[in-house]
Amino acid sequence: MVVVDLERYAERNPWLTDAVIVTALAGGAVLGLTLVGPGESRPDNVWDAALLTGLACLTILRGRGHARTAVVVTTLCAVVTGSLGYLLTPLLLAPVMVALYWLAATTTPRTSWTFGGIATAAVVATAVGLDNFDEMVALRALGPALWLLLPLALGSSSRLRRAYVDAVHARAEYAERTREEEARLRVSEERLRIARDLHDIMAHHMAVAHAHAGTAAHLLDTNPQLTKAMLADLQATTTKAMLDLRDTVGVLRTGGVDDESLEPTPGLAKLPDLLTSCRSAGLEVACEVEGEPQELPSGIDLSAYRIIQEALTNATKHSSTGGAQLNLYYGNGALTITIGNSRSPSAPPRSKTVGFGLTGMQERAQAVGGHLTVNDVNPGTFEVVTTLPLQTHAAPLRLPTIPTSS
Repeated sequence: MVVVDLERYAERNPWLTDAVIVTALAGGAVLGLTLVGPGESRPDNVWDAALLTGLACLTILRGRGHARTAVVVTTLCAVVTGSLGYLLTPLLLAPVMVALYWLAATTTPRTSWTFGGIATAAVVATAVGLDNFDEMVALRALGPALWLLLPLALGSSSRLRRAYVDAVHARAEYAERTREEEARLRVSEERLRIARDLHDIMAHHMAVAHAHAGTAAHLLDTNPQLTKAMLADLQATTTKAMLDLRDTVGVLRTGGVDDESLEPTPGLAKLPDLLTSCRSAGLEVACEVEGEPQELPSGIDLSAYRIIQEALTNATKHSSTGGAQLNLYYGNGALTITIGNSRSPSAPPRSKTVGFGLTGMQERAQAVGGHLTVNDVNPGTFEVVTTLPLQTHAAPLRLPTIPTSS
């Protein structure tokens, strides 16, 4: 059995619906003109009354879009019909009731109840009469008043229900739009994170590999044994780069990682390996730790490691003396990391356009509530200073021994 949604059908076919309503109202009006009160006879001017009720019914055809005009016209027709002596039953008041319903459903409460009150008062006054105040006056007034107030209440209820449904749809659309925007934001953040990781990993390994290859080429004729050692280091560096690249790209392909196949997330605990890698590429790093080392949250620990890695990678490529200074200071609720290296006085100044490496370091620092500055005012030095927050109650941590340069 197919259940037809009459309300939705009426909204899709308003003219057909209005034609059916007008036909029903006209049939009811013809019947209403034949009804008379007890002991009364039907008035003679039936054609005038029929013309008035027909006009009221035809007004309903335009009443959906002109509710105020429809209420005024149908009320005047009902008042004149009642003045001709006809009994104002619900059959004759039906056009007024339909017009009042549309008025309440499509306008503000103030407008609908103002027009409705005036129309009800006019109809009740006509039904009661000016010289017919007897014991039945209350009954004659109560009937038309109730019949006209009913569509006002129903129309207001329909308007409120429609407003509620519209509000629900609007909230649902907003929630859907918000979810889509949040999903796009998360995708963008993930792409940025992966781009930073790829840049940090590949830039470091390629800088070290470049240094190995250059040194091996320089020592090829004079020191074959050292050249062989440098080429072995180059092979290890490129192998590590490929493994790191595979693990990072594997996240994109599978949507996850195999915990057994990956190393722990790098942090300051791996700082000795990083310094060893830099020294094998020819960069002597002097490391100094001040204050009491503390255990860092994983996100801050990773950011600290990546910032040091990127800064030392830049030092490997641009240091004029083949050396760099790394200082870790724990104090005042923060970890301050300072990485500096010398520059050749003849080297061109740093471009005002920040590169991807410096941008990535700044983003990593800001992501965990820290900040990063680059100092290169002195033509002979280049220094990166990063301040990262510490946990308020962090447990002391014994850092592994950092190998010193020979």
